[in-house]
Amino acid sequence: MQKSRPTPPTDDRTTAPPPARGRGRPRAFDREAALTQATRLFWSKGYEATSIADLTEAMGIGSPSLYAAFGSKEALYVEAVNHYRKSYEGLVWGRFFTAGTAREAVMGLLMDSAAALTGCRGDIPRGCMVTLSAVGSEGHAELGEVVRSARASAVDILTERMARAVAEGEIPASVDLHALARFVQTVQAGMSILARDGAERAELEAVAEVAMLGWDARVSGRPAP
Repeated sequence: MQKSRPTPPTDDRTTAPPPARGRGRPRAFDREAALTQATRLFWSKGYEATSIADLTEAMGIGSPSLYAAFGSKEALYVEAVNHYRKSYEGLVWGRFFTAGTAREAVMGLLMDSAAALTGCRGDIPRGCMVTLSAVGSEGHAELGEVVRSARASAVDILTERMARAVAEGEIPASVDLHALARFVQTVQAGMSILARDGAERAELEAVAEVAMLGWDARVSGRPAP
């Protein structure tokens, strides 16, 4: 019969479970809600005029939390632009994507812009954050490229829809689609500036109606019915 070995004394230093790792202190704020507030502030004031103090006040957090969550003011702005596009661009592009013809799509885009840009679609700042951004000319080249890319995407979307209209016989193949897309973009951009300056929805809707006369003249050679 084997002699049993004595049980060694318990050493808490070796038997205690290791501390959990990778569990940082949870953020004491709603990141998405804070980003929404930052977006509204950049939208209203622009990048350069918005200070870190402005941001922390609007977001309800301290600067350490801002940097921990977003990295920098520049990175926060990029997130804000993306958040703006995801959350608000549907207010002006919704009917565009569901319209049966290119003309109906553009008319819907401009009429919805008249409503959204003047704040008639919710408690939002006037104008378009992307259109009105001057961040590139304020010495922030990389951020300027972000907003230029966003603006360029609008022309791509318009041109693609018009190319489909050519294939369907709605628009003559002889029409310069890029110029026509730029025309629509320019009208919408002008509406954004006017909205920021206080123009009302009815004024911008009138602009949209005149713009569609130009569309008809260019596409069909006939005035709008």
